[in-house]
Formats: sequence, C-alpha cells, structure tokens
Amino acid sequence: MNRILKIQNAIPLHYIRNNAFILLNNCSKLNWNSGFHYSQFQTLKYYSTDQTRKESEYDIVIVGGGIIGTASARELLLRNSSLKIAIVEKENKLAAHQSGHNSGVLHAGIYYKPGSLKAKLCVEGIGLSYKYCDEEGIPYKKCGKLIVATDKSEIPRLLDLHERALKNNVPGIKLIDGHQIKEHEPYCKGVKALWSPQTGIVDFELVTKHYGKNVVDRGGKIHLNFEVTGFESVAESQIGSKRGNEYSIRVKGKGDQSVRCGYVLTCGGLQSDRLAELSGCSGDPHIVPFRGEYLLLKPEKTYLVQGNIYPVPDPRFPFLGVHFTPRINGDIWLGPNAVLALKREGYKWSDIDLKDFMTALRYRGFQRLAMKYVSVGFKEVTCSAFPYFQVRALQRYIPEITTADIVRGPSGVRAQAMRSDGSLEEDFVFQREKDCQTGSRILHCRNAPSPGATSSLAIAKMIADKLHEEFDI
Repeated sequence: MNRILKIQNAIPLHYIRNNAFILLNNCSKLNWNSGFHYSQFQTLKYYSTDQTRKESEYDIVIVGGGIIGTASARELLLRNSSLKIAIVEKENKLAAHQSGHNSGVLHAGIYYKPGSLKAKLCVEGIGLSYKYCDEEGIPYKKCGKLIVATDKSEIPRLLDLHERALKNNVPGIKLIDGHQIKEHEPYCKGVKALWSPQTGIVDFELVTKHYGKNVVDRGGKIHLNFEVTGFESVAESQIGSKRGNEYSIRVKGKGDQSVRCGYVLTCGGLQSDRLAELSGCSGDPHIVPFRGEYLLLKPEKTYLVQGNIYPVPDPRFPFLGVHFTPRINGDIWLGPNAVLALKREGYKWSDIDLKDFMTALRYRGFQRLAMKYVSVGFKEVTCSAFPYFQVRALQRYIPEITTADIVRGPSGVRAQAMRSDGSLEEDFVFQREKDCQTGSRILHCRNAPSPGATSSLAIAKMIADKLHEEFDI
C-alpha cells in the first residue's frame, strides 16, 4: 500500500520551519500542502537548531573569495596540509568584484617607493605569478609597458621614476628617447619614455579560480553564497566534538548559515572596513568606492596599440590617469576615469544604494578629499558623461584615435582605503582587536592596494607569516 505522511497533521508546520533542521536524501519534491510519499526519500531526520545541529568546523575560516583570500588559503595549505581551511564568499562565484574587474596588468614594480612593502611584494610577486601561470597553463603575455612623457615638463618626473625602478631592481627597465618609442609603439608620440619589458597581462579572474581549485584539491572547502553578518564567541563545544572547544568562534551568515573555527582571516576588499567593525575594530581606514570606467577601441583599430602605454604620474592628483591596456582576448581598454560609485559594488550610474552613498558622503575623510580636488572631480564626472573629453587625453599619446574609434566598455570599482584626514591609505593594513575575546582571534586584511593582484602570491606568503606570528598557526 502506498502510504502518505501528512506533515501538517503529524507536526505543526510552523514548528518544522522554525525549530527543526530537515535532512532529505534523494527527495524529488516536497509539497507542504498535500504531504509526500515515503518512496520519495530514504531518510528523514529532525535536528534541533539550537542543540544538536552540527556546524562545520575549521581551523581557519577566510572571509572573501577574491584573489588575496584564495591565494592565502592556498599558501596555508601548502605549508600545512593537515589544516582544515574554508573560504566563505558572499557571491555565487569567486573573483566577483575587484579580482574580476581590473585591468589585468602584471606590474613590474616601477612606481613604488624604494624599500616599501609594495615595492618588495610587487617585484617578488610578478616573478611568482609568471612561474605559477607556467605551471598551471594559464595564458599570459609579456607585452611590456611604455611610460611616456609627452612634453619636456614631464621629463624630471620620468627620471625620478627611472631611479625608483632601478632601486626596486625592476628587471630590464630602460630609459629611451622619443625616436625609440616607435620601436615599441609605432603610433605613440612622446619626447622620452621608460620601457619595461617585464610588464605583462593576464586574466586575474582565471588566476583566482585556479587558486580556488588548488585549495579544494588540497582538502580545503569553499562556501559560496555565504554573506557574513557577524562573529561571536562560543562558550561550549558541540555535542560529539573530540577536540573540546578548540573551535570557539562562530562565523554567522545570512539565512541562519554558520560555521565554527579557531581563527578567522578577513580579505573583504570593498567590504573590509565593515567586516572589521563586526569584530570591534575601528572604522578607520574607511572604504570609499571609486568606479573606473573604460572605453573600448573598436576591433578594426586595435592595431594602434601593441602593449601597455601609461602616463607619467602627476603627484598633484590622487589617481594615475588614462592609459592604454591590451587584454588577453585581444581587446584594448582605454582609461579609466575615477568617479565616486553610488554603491559599494556599483558598476554603472544606475547601481545605487542609498546607505552606501550616504555613508561615503558623510565620511569626513571623503569630504576633505572632495574639497581638495573639486575641479578634478568635476573633470572626471564630465569624462564619464562625455567620452569625447577622455579621447582628447588619449590623443596626447596616439593622435590617430578619434571618437568614432571607441565605444563604452567595462568598469571596475576600487576599494579606496581612506583616513579621516582625507589621506589615501597607500600601504597594507592589518588589524586585530586584541582586547576583545572574539576579535582577538580575527585578523583583518583591511587594505591590499594595487598591485595587489600582481603581488597576490607574495602577499599570501606575508599573510601566512602574519598568522603564524599572531596565532602561532
């Protein structure tokens, strides 16, 4: 006889929904109104959500499935394969934001202050990146980079860059005259330039996915669609636990998701300040999202650009300015500009989150930065609305480009760490709230600025050292 179990008659429906955890194996369909057939499942068990539901337990949970989080998990497992490690990521894939929305340039280490952590990690990181790509079969191209002075006023700054590059031991860096520019970029115009043959391009989203595969292959776990909402200390071990209360931190997510762990590393990018505040850390440095919008060179005009063409940085302005970036798929990106994003993860003007927007506007640091660069900000917004003005800047380097040769392209959002005095945080920032029981077991990577993607493997080594120093892992 085909027996039917009527759920609503056996146990109140609200009790099952609110107070029990249901495990169904091989259940094809469950109809809450008409019941279900025994033949539709093999086992049915009820577990109290507050007493016997078993949470997954890990030695370390890494919050953030971007390139830094996945690289760090990989490095930790390479050092100690017995570690139980999980990555929790709020999106439905890895590299959903900054790691998958960037120019894809492998930087050689030219711009950074000699002796700084950024310089050291970049020079080390690019070598590790090329080696890793070779081992994993990830396509890349060493197309080189020209940093071009378009007039004599920029030459002193170019010479300073050359000195920096030499002090940073950037391989193959060379100062060239105007007529030599044509040897590398036939359509580029300038009076002097720096040539960096080591600079390349790669798809960092693909690199991140390979890191993630490495983590899983070494026994790590990746939990997607897990948006962290809080951290809390757990006083007692779970029923049946053989290791006491070793996993004393609960990482909570939306929808009653949770895992337990001994320690937490956050690599939250655009959400890094909010994650830090969840464990009692201060709001500084604060993340202000800036969107960079690119133009695309039409396919029939891509012959105009062979490699990366960059401007000489102007220290009067906070951002680098427009440049030419080839992509692995053959596209040529032009730009970007820099405008305030109206949402932390807002890739176009129509992406608006009033909370995010008002948080940025009310932040004293942003107010001070905006007042300092009013004219620059207005110019960037104008370039966003009217690409013609961006094309004019590009024509300083390649005069042949016209507005008819370009279309609107992709965009990315930069997690700009900022201090309350309006200064931009240019270096790596790690923070731990040692005076708090929960926070003392959580290390926050609050800023991993460009060239973070290039330096990811070197940064991962540094983070692993930091975790050993802080937690003896």
